[in-house]
Amino acid sequence: MKTPLIELPIVTSEGIFLAHYSDKGLAGLDFPSRRKGRVLSANPKAPAQIFRWHRTATRALKAMLAGREPEDLPPLDWTGTTEFQQSVWGVMLAIPTGKTKSYGEVAKAIGKPKAVRAVGSACGANPIPVLVPCHRILAANNKIGGFGGGLDWKRRLLAGEDIII
Repeated sequence: MKTPLIELPIVTSEGIFLAHYSDKGLAGLDFPSRRKGRVLSANPKAPAQIFRWHRTATRALKAMLAGREPEDLPPLDWTGTTEFQQSVWGVMLAIPTGKTKSYGEVAKAIGKPKAVRAVGSACGANPIPVLVPCHRILAANNKIGGFGGGLDWKRRLLAGEDIII
């Protein structure tokens, strides 16, 4: 049986992100919604451990949005994802702020140089964007490529790291 996720808002200058936590760690992060709807508030029934992870996630997200490397990340829960996806996301986590890699470079880094399209799919399936910086992955010839949060977000995140495409 799947454990229900606890949702907590992260208020930033860029809008309200929604963090999803399992009993293993941060399992998802949603970009701010453009639609107006319910006002999110902290879930008072969340265990203390999740509130500790949430404080860490909040600091990390705010650092990333400011173009800085976070000091720490909460535990990341990639339950239900593949080893291939996790290997791609691991490469993303190792890319320093202000640097980029191409899909091809990531494919080579995980030992699967012909898996360029699969790397792109793994980027698109990233459940924890920004903190797992898929925005730092570019298409061939430094083209911007796609982004699950939309190209405006990708450009904004890259520009915050002084990367202009």
